[in-house]
Amino acid sequence: MTGNDCAVLRVAGRPVGRYVTRPGLPARLSPRPHLHPVTTLAGTAVTELSPADHAHHLGVGVAVPDVEGFNFWGGRTYVRDRGPTELDNHGSQRHTSYQLRDPDGFVEELRWIAAPGELLRERRTVAATALTGTAWALDLTFSLTNITPGPLSLGSPATNGRPGAAYGGFFWRARKEEAVPDVFTAGTEGENEVHGHTADWLALAGSTWTLVFAGATEQTRRDPWFVRTAEYPGVGSSLAHEARLPVPPGGTVVRRIVTVVADGRLGRDEAAALVRRAVSP
Repeated sequence: MTGNDCAVLRVAGRPVGRYVTRPGLPARLSPRPHLHPVTTLAGTAVTELSPADHAHHLGVGVAVPDVEGFNFWGGRTYVRDRGPTELDNHGSQRHTSYQLRDPDGFVEELRWIAAPGELLRERRTVAATALTGTAWALDLTFSLTNITPGPLSLGSPATNGRPGAAYGGFFWRARKEEAVPDVFTAGTEGENEVHGHTADWLALAGSTWTLVFAGATEQTRRDPWFVRTAEYPGVGSSLAHEARLPVPPGGTVVRRIVTVVADGRLGRDEAAALVRRAVSP
């Protein structure tokens, strides 16, 4: 991997994340830039790349399973009345350039390309910020603009007929351990209670680490959370929860999610305090 193919994020001089811009992956995985590994300040990895259970899960990034019928998530496509189906419909996200590149973050331009050509153009902003001696925050904003002459829409397996599978947008594939991680919000806990609901923040706690995800804008907070703990540990947003999300020509979809990456298992009060600090102006 050359210097042009990856960027290393640092917090107070410590490497905490590796961003791969040009992954050499097969088309069926919907190749896309991603962060892996992401670590706590103590060096514990809290992401996974192409795990055996889902080879198309690529650390931390942005992925959408249905952009006007094209798969930018990877793997099989959920087809109404047929179920998960292998289709030759995969797109890819292609790094174009860095508008800014510093040790603690970057601004990147990307092109979302499928068989018809470029469908979306993205500007992605990523920043790493120190919070305490044992916690830091990853701030990720993505802006997707429809550059085609006609309308596009974003969908999910849920909008195509699979209940409970409204994934698409920001996604973090977390570290899989022998024990299932705990998941909780300010007022609820457990996968069944948290999945598919909105919450200002959501925490995923493993054996020696905690991730706290927060929507940092009003629009982002309207998206329900997609959560998995029993099958695999993963947290993401749901851009298309109950209905497809239309994007008119020239229209832009913007979301911003801040994730606290902490050593140790945080309680509710600790998680809430760190989130307030991470998303404050």
